Amino acid sequence: MRLLPVNLTYFLEVARSGSVTEAAQVLGVAPSAVSRQIAKLESGLGIALFARHPRGMTLTDAGSRLLAHARRTETESAALVEELRTGRGAEERDVRVACSEGFARRLVPRAMAGFRSEHPDVSFRLDVVPRREATRRVVEGIADVAVTYAMGPQYDVRVECAVVVPVCAVVPLGHELAGRDRIGLAELCAHPLALAPPGSSQRELFDIGVQLEGLTVRPALVCDSLAPGYEFVRAGGGLALVGDLGDLGGDGGAEGVTHVRVDHPVFRQREAQVQTAAGRRLPWPATRFTQSLAAMLSPRHPSGPAATQREG
Repeated sequence: MRLLPVNLTYFLEVARSGSVTEAAQVLGVAPSAVSRQIAKLESGLGIALFARHPRGMTLTDAGSRLLAHARRTETESAALVEELRTGRGAEERDVRVACSEGFARRLVPRAMAGFRSEHPDVSFRLDVVPRREATRRVVEGIADVAVTYAMGPQYDVRVECAVVVPVCAVVPLGHELAGRDRIGLAELCAHPLALAPPGSSQRELFDIGVQLEGLTVRPALVCDSLAPGYEFVRAGGGLALVGDLGDLGGDGGAEGVTHVRVDHPVFRQREAQVQTAAGRRLPWPATRFTQSLAAMLSPRHPSGPAATQREG
């Protein structure tokens, strides 16, 4: 059963398939009916939602924005229908979380465990995905909350909490830099480095900083996962970079490493954010858990990063 308006339903199918004909087959209607609904929607909005090509249709920027809204509405509608059919209240729903890997290492699982100690009837679904994918899932209603890094203004999301997170070098015990409180970018780059791949926020900022300082760096290891980087450092391969989310001081020694702050203004351009969809009303477990996450990420929290917070 669909609760979406007909024009949005047709729009979704065309966006998914890239073809009026294929969308009509899925919907079980004539292609002309689909075309009329799309034309009516575009006329009402006063803007083109699709770019027409000989072999199909692609979304315009406006169409992409509408698609995110339609998918979010579709997800919420499906959840409401399920609740009405089963008699389950919204308060019994699971909480769906999307986060990038740095947050999945400790902060988010600890927040989940702490929340379940007070609300044992709440279950979680955690998906560890790239930072932009985490935001996309919240925008489209696939996830209730995202915990991820961001640079620049964010659209279609409500930023519940934003913290500028310091960046630290992962240094093996006994290394010449191990006893330092902080180091500069040039000192860091004098050693072999394990870095995130191009496209990650940390690597983007690192590359900008290196360019500003006139440094030349050829990474010893490029990897999109934290665990191999840590093992590379422990084995004496070099140094690595990690965001300090307040979870680096506890067991570094037990892991055979220590963490030293990298002091460069370029890293202050990135924020750790807790995000929810703009305009969406979350069920109470997701709302409360979002508040818990924001509190844990706060620099005022005992385990939060010692940085500047901005609340949305």
